[in-house]
Amino acid sequence: MTAETATPALISTADLEGLIGDERWVSRWFEIDQGRIDAFANATEDWQFIHVDPAAAAKTPFGGTIAHGFLTVSLLAAMSKDALPVIKGAVMGVNYGFDRLRFLAPVKSGASVRGWFALKSAVQKEGGRWLLTHAVRVEIVNEATPALVADWVSMRMVKDSEEAGGWARPSR
Repeated sequence: MTAETATPALISTADLEGLIGDERWVSRWFEIDQGRIDAFANATEDWQFIHVDPAAAAKTPFGGTIAHGFLTVSLLAAMSKDALPVIKGAVMGVNYGFDRLRFLAPVKSGASVRGWFALKSAVQKEGGRWLLTHAVRVEIVNEATPALVADWVSMRMVKDSEEAGGWARPSR
């Protein structure tokens, strides 16, 4: 889905090759408030003062608390759901890793971020699996430098042929 649309595009695996290099996929804005930062700190047990102590963080060059880099990375899942087209017959997707990940600018508490995605490659594997690599960029509202850039690799299981091996959509 793009920022201007309400529903994700529906594509076939045959469409993937033609979408390589396409950079139009953008998510909505996500607010990174102190509550979200604190919740992430509690979930990960990473209570470094720069994230959770506004008074101490105010004395740093950042002038206040900043989000964990891994919080920003974690939001890529929600951002991709917002932005990326849905593959017909896809029944599951899993993270496969990152070929490259760099944190370029801090995300200050109260800022908003959104994800930009460009398909770099789509490789068909046996068993109805597709290895997808997206160049991703997380933009900070009113900032010239992105929070992060990465090459994000994921695997999609697609039931669009007999080769898919009987994948079934999990119940909700």
